[in-house]
Amino acid sequence: MNIQFSDLIENSPNAPGVYKMYDADGTLLYVGKAKNLSNRLRQYLDISKLEPHKQVMRTLVARVDWEIVSTESDALLLEQHLIKTLRPKYNIMLTDGKMYPMIALTQSEYPRLLKFRGKISQRRDVYGPYPSVTALNETIKTIQKVCRLRTCTDTFMRNRTRPCLLYQIGRCSGPCTIPQTDYAANVALARRILTGDSEPIIADLTKQMQNFSNAMDYESAAIVRDKIAALTQTSNRGIRRNRAHSANFDWADSVNDLEKWLGIKIECAGVFDNSHLFGRNPVGAMITFGHDGFIKSGYRHFKLRDTSRAGNDIAMMAEFVSRATTRGPKLDLIVVDGGPAQWNIAHKTAPEIPILGVTKGVVRDGDEHFIMPNGTICRDIPKDSRLFLLLRAVRDEAHRFVITFHRTVRAKQMTSSVLDEIEGIGPTRKRALLNHFGSVRAITDANLDALMHVPGLGKSAAEKIYAHFHSEVI
Repeated sequence: MNIQFSDLIENSPNAPGVYKMYDADGTLLYVGKAKNLSNRLRQYLDISKLEPHKQVMRTLVARVDWEIVSTESDALLLEQHLIKTLRPKYNIMLTDGKMYPMIALTQSEYPRLLKFRGKISQRRDVYGPYPSVTALNETIKTIQKVCRLRTCTDTFMRNRTRPCLLYQIGRCSGPCTIPQTDYAANVALARRILTGDSEPIIADLTKQMQNFSNAMDYESAAIVRDKIAALTQTSNRGIRRNRAHSANFDWADSVNDLEKWLGIKIECAGVFDNSHLFGRNPVGAMITFGHDGFIKSGYRHFKLRDTSRAGNDIAMMAEFVSRATTRGPKLDLIVVDGGPAQWNIAHKTAPEIPILGVTKGVVRDGDEHFIMPNGTICRDIPKDSRLFLLLRAVRDEAHRFVITFHRTVRAKQMTSSVLDEIEGIGPTRKRALLNHFGSVRAITDANLDALMHVPGLGKSAAEKIYAHFHSEVI
């Protein structure tokens, strides 16, 4: 029988995971990862666009299997494990003893930040893996900017008589020659960043930046702003400690389990989460899923309209659920990330739709329990079951979606808030100023003559800007 490759991938899901290709004898030919399995597998349809060794491999494929995981990072980890253990014939990467690049913190008086490839057991404090050396280098650069940890070897450090260039540009605290008082605290901070615990750090830095700005110490505020920007980029890349979830579940079977557990039919379920920073930039999000995986067309972002609710998670949830159920896709189930208060407000807002609450408990990723549509608490779902893994995966996807949106909104506000305080400086003039000077800091340092040379600004606006940033009266 002539097997068409399009038939083999017809039911591939729109979800992250790993795919495996076999020949007619059942021999594993190739293992690959994908952010979206369906999109990735469709790239194999046009054989002429493949690399030469993959063209040969594609002609031999008689079966394609896949495993869905929670995130793209989990797909990377699972792919690495399968290639190492199964050694597929056509995988030309990672079968020569190499691994994806990782980051380690050495164990010494002044721990060193370094990149390496090798067995994880070779280092105690290991983070990664990273999908590319570029991503890893950007992460190290972020840690250098925020924590100022050394990256030099022990021998290089012992033989220094004065700090190197990295100290001069603010990327190392110079433990080689300068007495250190807070190096250990910066190492602890680096560990938090590398394990994804950036939100509280960003919150603290934001308060520092505001304090510097209020004191008109714009140089210090700019330094903190750059740290926040670097941390936000790092967080968006989703840095995580090297660990994989046992998330080898099938979407359709998992949703069937959910339907049986709740006693309902599910075509489309919505998962809600919200985010804010001490009440600022309040936003919400909804992701949707069904039997075939995440339904990206149903994803929604929300900016809070009723600003009196800012910082009140319960009131914010009420607005977002109301807006989604009024104008969004038809939902057969609503899942909320939170405890009884979130469940109650969602039930009150959409009483005709079953509500399921996912409560983190004391220990995240292990102590979750659930508030059923009838209000009772369920704590006895096996942690390795398809149902538990599904509910945790959709909860985490909603959290990722809303946090990414919140960081985007917050970053936009941070870059423009100083200029927004000046009356008469609208979007056009703000853009002209940034194009001319390159940064807000350069604008604050500019003299009146330099401001008057900005195309389209004019003398009156230049005088307003100069007066805003300088104490003397024009």
